[in-house]
Formats: sequence, C-alpha cells, structure tokens
Amino acid sequence: MSAWVYVLRCGDGSLYTGWTNELEKRVKTHQAGKGGKYTRSRLPVRLVGAWRKRSRREAMRGEALFKRQTRSEKLAKLIQWRKRRTSARVRSRAKVI
Repeated sequence: MSAWVYVLRCGDGSLYTGWTNELEKRVKTHQAGKGGKYTRSRLPVRLVGAWRKRSRREAMRGEALFKRQTRSEKLAKLIQWRKRRTSARVRSRAKVI
C-alpha cells in the first residue's frame, strides 16, 4: 500500500510536514481545523508539496528526513516539486498531431 509525505504552508508562513495513506482526505482534515494540533492554530493551510512512497515505513522515513533539513533546503525541494508537477501538467495537455 502506498503512502504520502506531504508539506503544508500554514497561515503564519511556517511549514508543516506529515505522512498519510490518504492525501486528499488528510489535507481536507487539516483545512477544516481538525488535523494536527500545530496546524489547527495556524489556519489556513494549503498543500505545497507531496511525494508518493511505496510504503508507510518509507513515508515515515521521508517525513523524518524532510524535517531534518534546513528551511532553505526544504524550500528548494518544494520548488523542484512544483516545477516537476507543472511540467507534467503541460505534457499531459500537449496535443498529438
């Protein structure tokens, strides 16, 4: 079963990192103010990064590794994620002639 490592940007500009088996459901829970204690007091939150992992164990390791990085390293990784995501969207919308 796959799992996700995800990053939220909180209303105060801080970053929250977690892992889940159901990404969309977990993000909605955070946005509703029913997620982790940290995010409840820092609404609104929005998803700024997510990486699919092969297992729960791999996701937990990924979360721990991400949390150990400096803020600038985290932001650089999030920029890479966004670029990949954007280029994937462009490729999927390309017309085949």
